[in-house]
Order: sequence, then C-alpha cells, then structure tokens
Amino acid sequence: MVPQWAPSPTLDALQDLVDVAALVPAEVARQAGLSTSELHSLRHLMGAPMGPVELARALGVTSAASSGVVDRLVSRGHAERRPHPDDGRRTQVVITESGQAEVFRRLAPMFSALAALDASLEESERAVVERYLRGAVAAMRSLM
Repeated sequence: MVPQWAPSPTLDALQDLVDVAALVPAEVARQAGLSTSELHSLRHLMGAPMGPVELARALGVTSAASSGVVDRLVSRGHAERRPHPDDGRRTQVVITESGQAEVFRRLAPMFSALAALDASLEESERAVVERYLRGAVAAMRSLM
C-alpha cells in the first residue's frame, strides 16, 4: 500500500468515475452497433477531418486497421473519404451528418446530465472540483 493513501469518500467516488468511464465507450458502441474503434474514430472526427494515418495514430492502431474502421464507417454513411483540400494526393476522412447525429444521439443524455450537475455548483465549489479533477488527471498522466 502507498503510505499517503488513505481511503476516503472522494477517492472512492473518483474510483467509481474511473471505472464507469472505462465502461462507457464499449456500451455506447454496442448500443450504436459500432466497434469501440469506430466510436472513437467518430469522436476524433467530430473535432476535425483527419488523414487515415493521423486517425490510426489517434486510435493507437495500424494504418491497415484504421483503414478497415474507415471502410466500415463509410459503408454505414457515418464518414466520407475526400481529397485533402491542400494536397490532392492525400485523402482525409470527414464525419457526415449521419455520424454526427449518431454521436449526439448516444452521448447527449450524459452531456445534458453533466451540464446540469455543473450548473448546480457555486463558483467556489466548481473551483475546488476543477482543482481536484485536474490533480487526478495529472496523477494518472504521470503513469504515461
């Protein structure tokens, strides 16, 4: 055991959050009929179009695996391959309206509940929660 570690309600709650967060992608993907890689790809593509190699890096998979993920998303109408606007020799993957709708439909209830929870906090409470969560993230990142 780590000498500084003492069980507490906040550490228990943080562990519950980490455990549930690890389960959410697989469950959301299952409900949507997607693989977790497909769901993560859509999440990355929500930010901006990406090249297949960039997407492979973001997913932590090979280019061949990423290409298969993109093929499946394209076949479902959730993504499109388009010529890169600055380099016609390259391709970029773009999320479609169908892909965006799938992500929003599946995640909107969670984001609405989180927004309501956040709105219920006073500014001083929000500052404490933010400090705690950022510290927890830093502690976890120290392992990477």
